[in-house]
Amino acid sequence: MADDREKLLEFALSLPEAWEDHPWGESVAKVRSKVFVFFGSAGSGRIMMKLDEAHGHALSIEGAEPTGYGLGKSGWVTVPLAADGVDLELLRDWIEESYRIVAPKRLVATLDEPPSTG
Repeated sequence: MADDREKLLEFALSLPEAWEDHPWGESVAKVRSKVFVFFGSAGSGRIMMKLDEAHGHALSIEGAEPTGYGLGKSGWVTVPLAADGVDLELLRDWIEESYRIVAPKRLVATLDEPPSTG
């Protein structure tokens, strides 16, 4: 599970202008100054993302719930990494969706550009 968490963090940090921060002693991925994934403290086994299209699907996962501190009202969902029906590919898709919601449109557009051939 810790290995999966590291793989997901690595993926999140591969997105344009993403960087890791440690507010409250927890690991988060930010784009510019905005958080798009909360990874929690080491060994937490849960991540939190802001979702729109996948919101209902994410909440259907056993153990998933709207994120606390009022964030759930804004579309944030807390998902256990080891739940049935959850794999790295699905979580990467949700991390990218969260990034697309939070990041500036100019950065989101770079995700859809074809790779340059040089």
